[in-house]
Amino acid sequence: MPESTDVSRETGGSGFTVRTAADLATYNTGFEDDQTPLAKAAQHSILARQGAGSRPSVPRPDATRVFVVANQKGGVGKTTSTVNVAAALAQLGQRVLVIDLDPQGNASTALGVGHRRGTPSTYDALVDGVPLTDVIAASEDLPNLFVVPATIDLAGAEIELVSVVAREGRLKKAISGHPLVGTAAEAGEDRFDFVIVDCPPSLGLLTLNALVAGDEMLIPIQAEYYALEGLGQLLETVEMVKAHLNPTLDVSTILITMFDARTRLAAGVAEEVREHFGSQVLRTAIPRSVRVSEAPSYGQTVMTYDPGSPGALSYLEAAREIATKSRTADGASA
Repeated sequence: MPESTDVSRETGGSGFTVRTAADLATYNTGFEDDQTPLAKAAQHSILARQGAGSRPSVPRPDATRVFVVANQKGGVGKTTSTVNVAAALAQLGQRVLVIDLDPQGNASTALGVGHRRGTPSTYDALVDGVPLTDVIAASEDLPNLFVVPATIDLAGAEIELVSVVAREGRLKKAISGHPLVGTAAEAGEDRFDFVIVDCPPSLGLLTLNALVAGDEMLIPIQAEYYALEGLGQLLETVEMVKAHLNPTLDVSTILITMFDARTRLAAGVAEEVREHFGSQVLRTAIPRSVRVSEAPSYGQTVMTYDPGSPGALSYLEAAREIATKSRTADGASA
C-alpha cells in the first residue's frame, strides 16, 4: 500500500500531517505479505463492501447534536460532505436526521429521497409550521438515516417569511419540537444522535434559520486559495448570530475537502487553516475522488456506492472524529 502522505514534504518541513485514505486503508487489513499491490487493493475493496453495513459502532452522545453545514462559497463540497458524513455516522451506529435546506435538493437526491414539487418538505415545516414528524422520509440504504427533503418551493420561502414574526427561529422551533430530539432521558433510546442541516450556498434567511437552530457548525473548506477568501465573511455572520440570536453556536468542526497531496497549494491551504483554527480542523482530509462525484447520479452516497473507495474511507474516518469529539462546558470542542 502507499506510504502515509506527509504534507510537510511539500511545505518545507512544517510538521503538519494530513491523514489521507491511503493511510486509513492500511489499518488492520490482515493482508498477506506476498500479495501483489493490486490483489491487496482488490481484497480491501471486497472487505470494505462486505463490512459497510456493520462498521464497529461508536458511543452515542448523551443528547442530540445539531450540526449546521454551511459555506456561502459554492463548490466546496458542502452538500457532498453533509450526505457522506451523515451516511458514515449511520454506519457507525448513530441515528441521524438530515434536513435539506437547499432549494436545489441535492442532498435529497444523494440520499435517494424524492423531492418533487408537492412532496412534504422543509418548505412545509418552515412556512406552514408542519411538524417535522410529518415531513421526514427514511433512507432506503441505511436503517439509521432519515431525511427531511427540500423541494423547489423552498426557493420562495425567504420572501414568504419576510412578514412572519420571529422568522429566523422557525427551524429551531421545528427541530426542538420533534419528540426524538433531546437528551436520553427526554427522547429515549430512539432519539436522533445527530441532526445535520445542509444550507444553501448563501448567507440569506434560510442559512440564518440554520445558524439559529444549530449548536455546532461544520465548515467544509476546499483546499484552494479562493476557498479562504469568503471565510471571513462567514465567520463574521456567525459572530453576529452568536451575539444576538444564538449564543451557544460553536464552529466546532472544519473539514478540508478536495485535497490533493501532490500539490503544494493544497498543502499550503491545509497548513494555513490548521494554524488559524487548530483543533477545530479534522485530522482527516477528503481527497478528490471520481467515485464521490459519481455516487449522487445513482441516488446514493459514496458510503454505499463504493465503500472501499478512498473517498468513502476518508469520510468514514472524518465521521468517527466528529462522533468522538466532545464539547466542553463553554461550548468549545475538545
